[in-house]
Amino acid sequence: MRIVGGSLRGLKLADMGQGDSAAHLRPTGDRVREAIFNLLINGQHGNPVPGARVLDLFAGTGALGIEALSRGASRVTFVDDGATARALIRANIERARAMGVTDLWRRDATRLGVNRGPAYDLVFLDPPYGKGLGEFALASALDGGWIAPGAVVVWEESRPPLLPAPLVPLDQRRYGDSIVTMARLPGDD
Repeated sequence: MRIVGGSLRGLKLADMGQGDSAAHLRPTGDRVREAIFNLLINGQHGNPVPGARVLDLFAGTGALGIEALSRGASRVTFVDDGATARALIRANIERARAMGVTDLWRRDATRLGVNRGPAYDLVFLDPPYGKGLGEFALASALDGGWIAPGAVVVWEESRPPLLPAPLVPLDQRRYGDSIVTMARLPGDD
């Protein structure tokens, strides 16, 4: 796995090889990540990445968040409650030399609680497929004030997800066994 664009393009990321079924990690591949960022950059609401505060839920290896940093995001908060995932994220933060612009939280993404800081402009979530965890995580993020008005949400899942209100769908694409859904929280027009 490598960063596919931006200032860190070509950076080799730490990963766990072919996947770790015990850790439930399934990293977003380079091609799907590149497609996601192409959709973001060329989207109808303008490129949300430069200067964005990014929340990466079920962060896994941290590839989506590091890709966002490479493309101009100002800060990324990685959330994962798995020990293997947090070790990989830490290694990738070090490889990217991004210690000052990242946070890594050991937290259940489906129970975020109340956000005490600024809300996030761009939210990635790549939950374990087919368990309904994405719906719970987004509901938790919305209820806790984690998502800023006008924010874009990028959700990778094995099936078309059920977007909680008030998120508005923007786009949906299939890449192999993954469906990428983009949505927006109204309010910053």
